[in-house]
Order: sequence, then C-alpha cells, then structure tokens
Amino acid sequence: MKRRILASLCALSLALCLAPMAWAADYTDVKGGAWYADAVQTVTDKGLMNGTNATSFSPSAYVTRATVVTVLWRLEGCPEPASQTGFPDVAAGSWCDQAVRWARETMIADGYSDGTFGADDPVTREQLALFLSRYTYYKGHTLAEGMLTLYPDGDKVSKWAVDGMKHAVGAGLITGTSAGTLSPLGYTTRAELAVILVRLMTPAAG
Repeated sequence: MKRRILASLCALSLALCLAPMAWAADYTDVKGGAWYADAVQTVTDKGLMNGTNATSFSPSAYVTRATVVTVLWRLEGCPEPASQTGFPDVAAGSWCDQAVRWARETMIADGYSDGTFGADDPVTREQLALFLSRYTYYKGHTLAEGMLTLYPDGDKVSKWAVDGMKHAVGAGLITGTSAGTLSPLGYTTRAELAVILVRLMTPAAG
C-alpha cells in the first residue's frame, strides 16, 4: 500500500508537522525490550508521532481524537484541505486545525451530534476503528470483514462502529485486550497507537 510520509514543506504555522523529530532512543520511558519499542522507533523515524517532551514518549497516556486524525493526515503528507469549514471547538490556526478539516473533508472523521469535534477527548477503540476503516476506504482499498462474535463483548460495539470494528479486527489493526475482549469503549494509549500505525503501514493490513 502506497503511503506518503511527512512532507518537509508543510505550512510553517503547523507546529506539529514541522516539529523537530526526536529519536526513540532519546525517550527515557521507552525501554528497548518493550512490546511497543520498535513501533515507537518507526513512527518517530517517519515523523508520524512526536514525544510529549524532549525525553518522554508517554506510552501509557491516552490518545486524543485530534492526535489520531493528525497522524493520518501526516501519512498523507500534510495535504492542504480545500474547505475552510471546521468545527466550532477547533480554533482556526490551532495545531490540529488543518488535520481536522482534512479528516472532515475526506469523511474520515466527523463530529458529535452537537456539532463539535471533541479534539481533546480520548479516542475510544471503536472510534479509532471507524477512523481506520474510513481511512482505508479513502485510500481505495477493500474493507476487511472480521468476526466480532469471536470476542465476548463483540455485541457491545455501537451500531455506527460495527463495520469499522469488523474491518479493524479483520485487517489485524486492532486485536483483543489482555483479557481477550474488544473493549470498544476503552481508550487507546500512545503505545497502542504506534503499534496500530505500523500495522496500518503494512500492505497486508489494508
């Protein structure tokens, strides 16, 4: 699957697109033998994710909705969205403004029923699954059909997220938790997102 990585000439105002890349080896909270260490190295090398500061990746911190659409936007080389229509709770010119507008324009992500995006809200696993499936569709790839019945809480996935979760499970993007559940309303950590991004960049995943 063809993917363009972070463009070097993104708009100057986009701090996260132009932030100096750290090396995963600089993160004092990412140990070499950790299950997510290689993934953190990969997403750092490719400029998809940055540390929370110069020496920390914060692998256990929850990922926000804004962060998810931003890393997908970076996969596309930080394209300039054609539309200026955003969300009332995402300020024009803010660090995630272009990414959020791009995600809305491409129908990868939409907002809540009240018209807001909830940029700072932790992303749930079923929300992430939906974003990933829509990104796959946007890229022109066929969606996978995983079996949610293999998980004891597969019937707990919200109706609007069922197809997205089926794809995420079938494509191997999202796997069960240590308890063997899907935990659709559970939150995603930065370490988990790094691993999922590496899977997403693998041709077999989409």
